[in-house]
Amino acid sequence: MARLFGTDGVRGLANGDLTPELALALAAAAARVLVAHDASHRPVAVVGRDPRASGEMLEAAVVAGLTSAGADVLLAGVVPTPAVAFLTASYGADLGVVLSASHNPMPDNGVKLFAAGGLKLPDAIEAEIEALVDAGRGAERVTGAAIGRVHVADDVLERYGAHLLGAQPTRLDGLHVVVDCANGAASQVAPEVYRGAGAQVTCIAAEPDGLNINDGVGSTHLGNIADAVRRTGAHLGIAHDGDADRCLAVDAAGNVVDGDQLLALCALALRDVSALRDDTVVATVMSNLGFHHAMRDAGIEVLTTAVGDRYVLEALRAKDLSLGGEQSGHIVFTDAATTGDGLLTALHVMARVVSTGAPLADLAAVVQRLPQTMINVKVSDRDTVAGAPSVQQAVVAAQTELGDDGRVLLRPSGTEQLVRVMVEAASQEHADDVANRLAAVVGAV
Repeated sequence: MARLFGTDGVRGLANGDLTPELALALAAAAARVLVAHDASHRPVAVVGRDPRASGEMLEAAVVAGLTSAGADVLLAGVVPTPAVAFLTASYGADLGVVLSASHNPMPDNGVKLFAAGGLKLPDAIEAEIEALVDAGRGAERVTGAAIGRVHVADDVLERYGAHLLGAQPTRLDGLHVVVDCANGAASQVAPEVYRGAGAQVTCIAAEPDGLNINDGVGSTHLGNIADAVRRTGAHLGIAHDGDADRCLAVDAAGNVVDGDQLLALCALALRDVSALRDDTVVATVMSNLGFHHAMRDAGIEVLTTAVGDRYVLEALRAKDLSLGGEQSGHIVFTDAATTGDGLLTALHVMARVVSTGAPLADLAAVVQRLPQTMINVKVSDRDTVAGAPSVQQAVVAAQTELGDDGRVLLRPSGTEQLVRVMVEAASQEHADDVANRLAAVVGAV
């Protein structure tokens, strides 16, 4: 059987490959694993979801699975993914479950799990849960008084909002921001928090109906928010994805500010108040070379990980660092959160604008992005091809040719028989040329 867990939980077409039966089995297995590791008490799980229609069905299945295995459930309702991580720790729960497919289209959904303290599950625990599901043991049930009970957590948004406002670096009085909530999980809480922080807020895509999440809006469709910022004369725009664990931004002219630029300006902000531990920031191999140059020039070290927020989180915890993130806008502030939080990121970005008095465009300009070319090459065996001597020799030659003005990244796809060839160079023409030459070598293996 193919591995259930990806880099961020179990995801698929709701009621297609992600069925209620699978969601029930996953939840029951997760509860059983928790009991196996600590039989001293009855486990408690926080369950939240984004507003997509299938979340109602899958929430019912997850609650049934948890309670059938003897776990009590706190229903958080429609809340951002980072809110469930926070609430898992705040309520002292043993497990957090989020039903969301993040930025994916509405028909998809996913099951994300957090351990006690709001931390991502270790690989070993995911493997135990998956083994129980594969063996059909996730459906083993308790009876009588051992069956879990369900309670509605009625202070969820207030508790989460107070946490965010307590972590904001400075008041946002005088700042006008447009917020695109992607018709997703942040539609209620994000505008309330930003107004509570002092900002003037104009909302778009904040009317979820279960079917319109991420539909031409949010952090993967920035045209609407760029238009709204220009139309209203706002200082900047913040665009969330469906579950609000990340954000991107646009400046006053509607130009996109990506995750590399947001991470860089946040790193500088923390550095300026001596809160960037070891003057080090964590980023993935996908961060643009311009980001690395900006950090080098600022005297900030960059610790690079594989693609995926879980690897960023692992590095942050292993090195006891305070900031890391991805080009997608998934940024982690470990002094206030255990996972990426788009609302917390937005508060830090807006606070930097207010505290410096500089427009977002000027702050983002610290990262001069190098032109980039990405080519996906279809292959028969991605790992064998990527490791072939001819390919490795071509990569070394290309990197030598580019020098400090560019870089090469060759990466096998995690899900398809593809090798991704990415080249950054001082000009688009040079990036295209080097990438096409490398792709030809890869395709010839």
